[in-house]
Amino acid sequence: MAWLARVSLTALFLFLPNPFPSFSSKSALCFLSASANQIIAFGKDGREGTTGKDGNKGRDSEALTIFADGSPLNLNLSGQEGIAGESGVKGENALCDNQPVNVNYNLVGANGGDGGSGGNGGDGGNGGSLTIYATDKNYLRQIYVLANGGKGGDGGNGGNGGNGCQCPQPYWTVESCSGRPGSPDYSCGTKEFRCINGENGKNGRSGRNGREGKLGSLTLINTNQPLAPDRLTASVTMNELKNRGFSLSKNIWETRTGATNLFAQGSMIEDQYLELVERVENSVVLIWNAPQVFAPFGDRTITLNLQDDRSVAMKFPEDLWLETNILQRNNVTELFVFNAIRAQDATRLKSNGIKEFGQNLQLEILDEAEKSDLIATNFYIRYSVSNSAEARLRPVNDYTLRFEGEIPPQFIRYANNRFILDIGQLSIDPRHLEIGRAVQIQIEARRNFGNYTATQTLVERTILGPFK
Repeated sequence: MAWLARVSLTALFLFLPNPFPSFSSKSALCFLSASANQIIAFGKDGREGTTGKDGNKGRDSEALTIFADGSPLNLNLSGQEGIAGESGVKGENALCDNQPVNVNYNLVGANGGDGGSGGNGGDGGNGGSLTIYATDKNYLRQIYVLANGGKGGDGGNGGNGGNGCQCPQPYWTVESCSGRPGSPDYSCGTKEFRCINGENGKNGRSGRNGREGKLGSLTLINTNQPLAPDRLTASVTMNELKNRGFSLSKNIWETRTGATNLFAQGSMIEDQYLELVERVENSVVLIWNAPQVFAPFGDRTITLNLQDDRSVAMKFPEDLWLETNILQRNNVTELFVFNAIRAQDATRLKSNGIKEFGQNLQLEILDEAEKSDLIATNFYIRYSVSNSAEARLRPVNDYTLRFEGEIPPQFIRYANNRFILDIGQLSIDPRHLEIGRAVQIQIEARRNFGNYTATQTLVERTILGPFK
């Protein structure tokens, strides 16, 4: 087998013009493996180079606001150039020991380290935004502005790969004998071996160039006074609305093109720009025409909202009932208040008990808030009777409904915040109005004030008699 290997390698040298062409290390290893010879590496692979640091983004230009009056101006609002990325570090050369000599195995040199990748270039800074107050667009023709974005930084170069170990002696032969000297089977021959150079490291990838910054933008305001910001909504006390009023406002903008043509020749700025076309203002004032004293309501808050149709929507406190009228005059909204009560005052009714029986049966209800001159009131009744003999001694739950419905106005008498309900005049079977009857009367009072409503329920249980 040793002789066959030697013959194979010898034949290869004889019939190939270059028996060992430029193989990669992997190809060489495959070839030597096929020749059934052991392969040993010598030297130490070089380390990879480190990646270069990315460049920083260029600084954005600051925003600028000016008042144009036709005077010449040169404005530089250019973004700063991005910083270049750093180059990658060169890969280390392989650490090469001396090539072993006359060894009976194949050799391959150590590889050089790959070069590090270059850092990415920093993006260019953005051009600054320019706000111009000008009563005449022609004033802008006297202004030369450069608001270009900064150039992106260059990407760093990739580092070169390190050198691999070279073979000073690319091939050699070693004599090999078998058997014992002097014996008939003793024989000697030679075997050929090969050394393959180590690969050089790959060059690192170059970094990406940074992006160019954006052009600066123009905002044009057709006035020579500082523009107040939008104030579309506010929560304001009734005191403030009554004493000073409050203004809501909205700036109406339009997006247009052709900004470059507005400035001096050679100017650079984003072609699309924003122009103020109108400012909408609406002042709200409170006019108190209510008979109630204003002071208890002054610290309450009303929420105002300026609508798209330029009107003002108002939200009043939920615990206040206001009877109002809103009048729009040009850019002023007048809020007239004709009556005002607290919502809780709509449900302060109190039963003063049941009196009499039969057709004279009455229920008296007192308005403790004394607001019934302002609040419309409707009464609904559920009249129930118990036949239990124990009803005189303790509360029972076997009441049977005998009548329900709205009490007609003719059976309601009102004076000085007191309601007298003539229940005995309703279409109730007289048998259920007799003296000694155990009754349960449930009154539902439905109260209305302008667009506000509230409901209060009162319940009375008693035994009918002349002294009730």
